[in-house]
Formats: sequence, C-alpha cells, structure tokens
Amino acid sequence: MAELNESPAKNAGGAKPRKKMSTRVDLTAMVDLAFLLVTFFMLTTSLSKPKAMNLAMPDNTEPGPVAASRTVTLCLGKDNQLVYYRGEIDKPVDAPQVIGYQKDLRHTLLTTAQKIKAETGKDMIVVIKPGEHSVYGNVVNTIDELNITRSPIYAVTEITPKDNDLLKQKSIF
Repeated sequence: MAELNESPAKNAGGAKPRKKMSTRVDLTAMVDLAFLLVTFFMLTTSLSKPKAMNLAMPDNTEPGPVAASRTVTLCLGKDNQLVYYRGEIDKPVDAPQVIGYQKDLRHTLLTTAQKIKAETGKDMIVVIKPGEHSVYGNVVNTIDELNITRSPIYAVTEITPKDNDLLKQKSIF
C-alpha cells in the first residue's frame, strides 16, 4: 500500500512553506503475487517422463543345458565396438571378431541366426556381456538390435575375466 507522508519544510524568509511529500511503496502484495505465480507454474509444469524399455524376465531361475553351437556371445567394449563369437570362449565355433554397432551388428545377428537355424533347427541364444569401459547406451542399442532382428532369446550377464582378456587382445577393453 502506498503512503504519502507530509512534513513541513523550513524556509528562511516570509515565503509560504511548501509541503514536501515523501512516498513509501509497500511491496508486500507484489511479493505475494510473485510467489503465487512461481508456485502455480511449478505445480502445473510437467517434468519429462522417464523412458523405460520393458524387459521380460524368465519365470524359472534354473536354466537347462544349452548347446554351445546355438549360443552367440557379444562382449561390449569401448568406442562403440564389441567382440562377437559363437560357442564357448575356450572352444569357439567361429573365431572371435570385432564388429561395430552401426551396420555390422544387425547384419551379423541376421546371418548368424539364419546359420544356426539351418544347422540346428532352433533359434539362437544371445548372451550380452557389457565390459567395464562400455556405456549403458551400447547395452540399449544391442537389445534394440535384438528386437529389430527378432531374436527372442537373450540374456544380459556379467563379463568374465576370460572375456576381459579377449577384449584386451582385440584392443577394445
């Protein structure tokens, strides 16, 4: 609320004294309005919603025996590269190869799935092992590629020391 205070001015001489008015503006209402507006916009603003991908987990915890010729292992390394091999690390069906995420992963998954289907008559099983220097985005990209190539059976597991050694040999650790 604005107020006007009157105080008489002292003049030397016979002239009429002028009245000086001092003003004081009360900003309480304006501060209240500012806080109401800030509160209103904070409560009505919608924050970005987290984006999540559905991951179906199996019901049973005891997996049965699986033929090594059906398994494909993807060891994720640094610089958007991964090492791919079929079978077990001690005796791989195919020699381990370094591939990239852009075109190579999808092509490799499609050709390997066709090869396994022709050899065994069953779907391939993909094991994803993120390395210490791989990024989370690479895991998401790998799962996306598996969904695009319609690879129904896959698992994300911890990387083993032998797989780490393989990444070091290929210079993508």
